Amino acid sequence: MPSGLPMIVARRSRPPVALGIAVAISCVAAETVIAVFLAQVTPARSLGVVYLLGIVAVAAVWGLWLGMATAVISTLALDFFLTPPTGSLTLGKAEDWAVLAVFLAVTLLAGSLSRLSRSLALEIDARGESDLAAGLSRVLLETPDVKAAEPAAARLLAETLDLPYAAIERDPTPGDRRHVAFPLHDRGVPVASLLVPTGLPRSTLRRLRERVVPSLEILLRAARERERAADQQVALRRLATLVARGTPPEELFGAVAREVGQVLEARHVAVIRYEPGATATNVGVWNHGSVATMPLGLRWRLERGSASELVARTGETGRVGPIRAPEGAGEFLSSLQRMGVTSAVGCPVTVGGRLWGAVVVASTSEPLPEDVENRMRDFTDLLATAIANAESHEKLEASRARVIAAADATRRLIERDLHDGVQQHLAALMLELRAATATAPADPDEIAGVLYHTVLGLDEALEDLRGLARGLHPALLSRQGLEPAIKALARCSPVPVELSVCGDRVAERTEVTAYHVVSEALANVAEHADASVAHVDLTIEDAAVRLSIRDDGAGGADTAHGTGLLSIRDRVEAIGGKLEISSPPGGGTSLFAEIPITGD
Repeated sequence: MPSGLPMIVARRSRPPVALGIAVAISCVAAETVIAVFLAQVTPARSLGVVYLLGIVAVAAVWGLWLGMATAVISTLALDFFLTPPTGSLTLGKAEDWAVLAVFLAVTLLAGSLSRLSRSLALEIDARGESDLAAGLSRVLLETPDVKAAEPAAARLLAETLDLPYAAIERDPTPGDRRHVAFPLHDRGVPVASLLVPTGLPRSTLRRLRERVVPSLEILLRAARERERAADQQVALRRLATLVARGTPPEELFGAVAREVGQVLEARHVAVIRYEPGATATNVGVWNHGSVATMPLGLRWRLERGSASELVARTGETGRVGPIRAPEGAGEFLSSLQRMGVTSAVGCPVTVGGRLWGAVVVASTSEPLPEDVENRMRDFTDLLATAIANAESHEKLEASRARVIAAADATRRLIERDLHDGVQQHLAALMLELRAATATAPADPDEIAGVLYHTVLGLDEALEDLRGLARGLHPALLSRQGLEPAIKALARCSPVPVELSVCGDRVAERTEVTAYHVVSEALANVAEHADASVAHVDLTIEDAAVRLSIRDDGAGGADTAHGTGLLSIRDRVEAIGGKLEISSPPGGGTSLFAEIPITGD
């Protein structure tokens, strides 16, 4: 490293001007004393050389202007103290102006060399810092584990800046007698420290503080962001694998809470499901390093001031903090206070357009980072997909069970009707014919009477069979289409029906589904609604049959457990349609079905 005057000249910044003035005056005074002493053995005009050292030093360190001032003062001192007649300023001779010109020329040369030296030093610094930044980038951004890369980055920094050593500590560390600590921030929050030995030159410390530390902060932040993003993608892949395997929901909820907690480095994470009556239940939890934990299966009432209540009220991601349990607060807020929770972020889980629940992340120290909400959304989206898949699977299994049960019930009904109706008629006719055959009546009138009675019995049996066939698949629907068949249903309904039906023939499967929807809906109106009128509107548009059936009855239909409504839903959804039912108490029942037109 340079030392002495070369080191001073090569400084990246100049010392204070006041110090330069003091140094200039001191140099002129000392040089004058030396010149007076040498005047006894040396000609006066040659003593100007004594002043050149001070002029060069001041111009080199403090710049051109202070160097010129020193040159002028040196010229005056030489003229006043050494040029005969001493004790007076003449400056009238050509020799005096020649000395001043030489002094100014030396000042200009020294100042220019100093400026060039500083420029070269700054350029060297800039190249060194650029090389350092490139080296740190390679070390920090190309190594998967940032924690493992930090010692190598510190060694590279020490080698480049010619430091005895340097260290990067993960936690903020104060300086002491052996170390100078530079805090490293991430979005204004101290996350680590750069430690260097004490006793370093001020210029080195300034360079570290002003240029190296900001660059190191940017690289560390980028490296940690990359590491966090990679960890998050790995966690999401693990959860996606569980979803693809059809993992049971209770196991999946716990896995989501664990992955979110580890990726976000949170203290507490809960997957909650909203329940009726403004309550919620913990269906998946994760707690890290805490005695007080958030228990699985806990059910509590939503309380204002908690993240779960905020999400339930707004349906959007929300942040709360600081969390306090005022006097009279409920059990949930009090339990959060006992756990030491100070802030929380909740992200909604929306399934099929409805708010199913939320994922809540809680902190017990500083507020959660600003990007927590965005990072949580990937997990909640995946969780919503898994819940939707599970619910769809459950609905499908339930629908299949209902279809099988309905088919069994239909077979039993057909069997009963055949046994109690047609079969009884045919059995009675067979016995009568056998008896007539055995007696063999000779009277033609008697034979005609037996045959006539048999024909009547066969007509009754045939009518019974036709009734069964109409229940399975109405002939009118097959022969003439949906509009006449629905009009026939309306005529048979005990409740007056206002019809608005229009449309051409469509695929048989679509017509059969629409017919049975209207049939079942009108049957429900007649049996349960206590209505004075029903309205049926049917249109065909956008490659779909759209049905609207409403009544002015009592409403309050149980859309979840009523077998008739479930049968309608199963029929519509079986061919990819949609069904919406609204039945507020006292407001009648409205049913809207959209049935796609599909081929057989």
